[in-house]
Amino acid sequence: MTTMPGTEIPVQMREMAEKSVAEAKKAFDGMMQATQKAVTAMEGSASAAQSGGKDINAKAVSFVEANVAASFGFLEKLAKAKDLQAMIALQTEFAQSQMKTFAEQGKELGAVATKAMAEFSKPRV
Repeated sequence: MTTMPGTEIPVQMREMAEKSVAEAKKAFDGMMQATQKAVTAMEGSASAAQSGGKDINAKAVSFVEANVAASFGFLEKLAKAKDLQAMIALQTEFAQSQMKTFAEQGKELGAVATKAMAEFSKPRV
């Protein structure tokens, strides 16, 4: 790929971006650990009738983790991009990948919600 004059990203700027992404990822990982502990604590106090809600919560948390991990992966690649053309190519690839992922996650979450509603609607004896 030929670099257009004036579009190359300076090394110092890429290094600073890489460091910022790493620090943000570390902060997010800490937040996710705290979130998982809070969800676990809430689930521990939930009744059996709320098990469908647990499944939905667990699925949603897993999707958030996966999407954030994908975003950090994208940001790490973006921080290493040497020019504007590479940045645009990375952005296009990431957007296409995430749209596919969101569609799949929507289907999966819908299936879990449908199952939870079916279980909730069953007559209790």
